[in-house]
Amino acid sequence: MIKILILGGTTEASALADAIAKRGLPAIFSYAGRVSSPKPQPLPTRIGGFGGVSGLIAFLAQEHITHIVDATHPFAAQMSTNVVAAAAQCGVKAIAFTRPAWRPVVGDQWQSVASVDEAVSALAGPPQRVLLAIGRMHLAAFAAQTQHHYVLRLVDQPDRPLSLADYTAVIDRGPFTLEGDMALLETQRIERIVCKNSGGEGAASKLTAARRLGLPVVMIERPQLPSRLEAHTVDEVMSWLGDNS
Repeated sequence: MIKILILGGTTEASALADAIAKRGLPAIFSYAGRVSSPKPQPLPTRIGGFGGVSGLIAFLAQEHITHIVDATHPFAAQMSTNVVAAAAQCGVKAIAFTRPAWRPVVGDQWQSVASVDEAVSALAGPPQRVLLAIGRMHLAAFAAQTQHHYVLRLVDQPDRPLSLADYTAVIDRGPFTLEGDMALLETQRIERIVCKNSGGEGAASKLTAARRLGLPVVMIERPQLPSRLEAHTVDEVMSWLGDNS
């Protein structure tokens, strides 16, 4: 009998959970636990890590999982790598439900970099007001460029002072709108944006806003991942589940 593990935390994962719940398929939704108030899901939900590949394999066996859908953030490289390894070792079917990466269009002023460290280096120069739309995990790295005022867009209010010398925290949860992002960039007098190439529609409006306002963007490109099967829509995942059940 089919039993699905959804590794979530993205809007795509939530949409898939709704579709699976409506179909009445047995499934577990898993959050990594990086936000204090994760979105409720219509499926049994667990929060926290697995303990590497061996821990994930043990969980798959314990819960009799037959199918894994990796719908984690495109930058959750370690988790996605672990999924590929665990699925191969224990014979569980696996697919990645991920967003196509963003691509620059006419009018964009992107500086593509391969890592957070390269993004920090790209900010060398005169003081600016910089929007860091990268989540909270790598904020401390930007303390190396002390000349800037950083505007942080975060899901949760920081529970302790950040290591950045000069910053403003804006607490908000996507999906975002073009009107809202235009207002944010103008109100905060943003001069440069740093973001990850997360892809999808839910966070793309800041790029359109940057294009309209003529703002440069430091774009952190996605990490390299092992070869894997990928889908980009709920229908594609549901079709895969049907074909492989």
